[in-house]
Amino acid sequence: MPRESTDVRQEQIKKAVLEIIADEGLNNVSTRNLAKRIGLTEGAIFRHFPTKRDIIKGIMDDVANGLVGQLRSIALSPVKAEDKLFDFLCKHVTYLKENRGITILLFSEAAHLGDKELKDKLSQILSEQKQLVSKIVKDGIAEGVWDKNVNAEDIAVIYMGIPITFNIELVLNKSGLNMNNFCKRMFALILRSLKK
Repeated sequence: MPRESTDVRQEQIKKAVLEIIADEGLNNVSTRNLAKRIGLTEGAIFRHFPTKRDIIKGIMDDVANGLVGQLRSIALSPVKAEDKLFDFLCKHVTYLKENRGITILLFSEAAHLGDKELKDKLSQILSEQKQLVSKIVKDGIAEGVWDKNVNAEDIAVIYMGIPITFNIELVLNKSGLNMNNFCKRMFALILRSLKK
């Protein structure tokens, strides 16, 4: 069997970390469990990521480049603000569903390890998401479809609760969560706050 590239192995390791967190909880993330899930030795894990922190940082980089990059593209697109908001929300929810465990990891590890670089990275990710939501809201106000008295930053803060709620739903209702329905319900809720 051919040896996988470092990039492939790193992706497998990061994916396995998120799967273990989602399926078994954060406490069960160990090199032994990772190695077993991927079919590597524990030593091989350390060849690809020297420390647990390096794995977390790699996952955070994926969020910054993958999720936030996609959300940025949506927010900056020339479509109507209402369509952007729906696409933004559903892309966010889809990413979280496909990367189960990511929110648990980011908040528990980055926020509690006392690692300034990880905290700053998490803060940057969340700040950019809020700025993008705020931009979409301001676009809708400029289009004349949403109330000009709405505070875009307040809507962005409210929006940031949606991914957290979605993760709670994922954890508590693993098999019966209707993602499309969740997107539509949350979108309708935000729209009610924005309408004139």
